Amino acid sequence: MSHDLPRLDDAIRSYYDRRPEEKRLSQGASQIEAARSKELIQRFAPDPPSVVLDVGGAAGAYSFWLAAKGYEVHLVDPVQRLVDLASARNEDAPRPLASAEVGDARSLEVPDGAVDMVLLLGPLYHLTTAGERATALSEAARVLKAGGLLFAACITRWASLFNGLVHDRLADPAFVTMMERDLETGQHRNPDEFPGYFTTAYFHTPDEFRAELTDSGLGLLGVYGLEGPAGLLGDFEERWADSRKREDLIRAAREIEEEPTLMGLSPHLLGVGRKR
Repeated sequence: MSHDLPRLDDAIRSYYDRRPEEKRLSQGASQIEAARSKELIQRFAPDPPSVVLDVGGAAGAYSFWLAAKGYEVHLVDPVQRLVDLASARNEDAPRPLASAEVGDARSLEVPDGAVDMVLLLGPLYHLTTAGERATALSEAARVLKAGGLLFAACITRWASLFNGLVHDRLADPAFVTMMERDLETGQHRNPDEFPGYFTTAYFHTPDEFRAELTDSGLGLLGVYGLEGPAGLLGDFEERWADSRKREDLIRAAREIEEEPTLMGLSPHLLGVGRKR
C-alpha cells in the first residue's frame, strides 16, 4: 500500500467539483439505477454488522443506506468536496459511517482481507485503461476477506447513443462526435466540458466487463443490467411518481437483467464477484 495517491484526471476532478453528484441518484432515470443497485446488493450481501468499503462512494448515497441497516461502512473517494459532504452529513446521521476519507481505487489504504464487501459503483468507468481497471479490481480483491463480495458498476457502450435520442442531442455535432467515439472505442471525452455531456470515462460492452471481472480472480456470480429500458421513456418521471408504475419499471428491468441480447439497453451494469 502506498500513501501517495494516484493522480486523478483533471477533467474528472473538475466535473465533480462543479456538478452536484450528491443529488444525481435522486433525480431522473438515475432513480431506477439507485433502486436496482440496492436491490442487487441486498440480494447477495451478508448480514450486518459486516464491514463494507465503499470505494468512490462520493457523498455517501449507498454508504449511509448501508450504515442505516447496521453495517460498518468506510467510505473513500478521490474528490475532497464529496468527502467533505459525506463527513458533514455524518455528524447528524443516526447510524454514522465508521470513516469517510479521500482515497483512490487503485491504491487502497486498507489491510489485506479486512472487509466483507467492496462497492466499486463508480471508479471503473473513470479508469480509462484496462491496466488501471485491473489494478482497482486487484485492490478490491486484496482487501476482501475470503468469501467476501465485490459489487462493481460500469457504463455501457451505447449510453451516449440512447441519451442522445432521449434528449434530442443528435443534431449537435459536438455530441455526435463524442457519441461516435464512444461507440467505436468506448473512450468518452468531453474536451470542452460541455454541461450535461459527462466527463472522461470508459464505456464497456457487457462481454468486456464480464471478462475484466473474471480476470480479477474473483468468482463471478453474475453481471446484471440495472435500468433496462426505463431511461428511454419520455414520461419516466411521471411513471416513477406512481407507485404501481414504478414497480412495473423495476420489474421490467429485473426480467431482462441477465438477457445478453438486451443488456446494452441499460446505461449501467452491475457485476457481482466473490473472493475464493
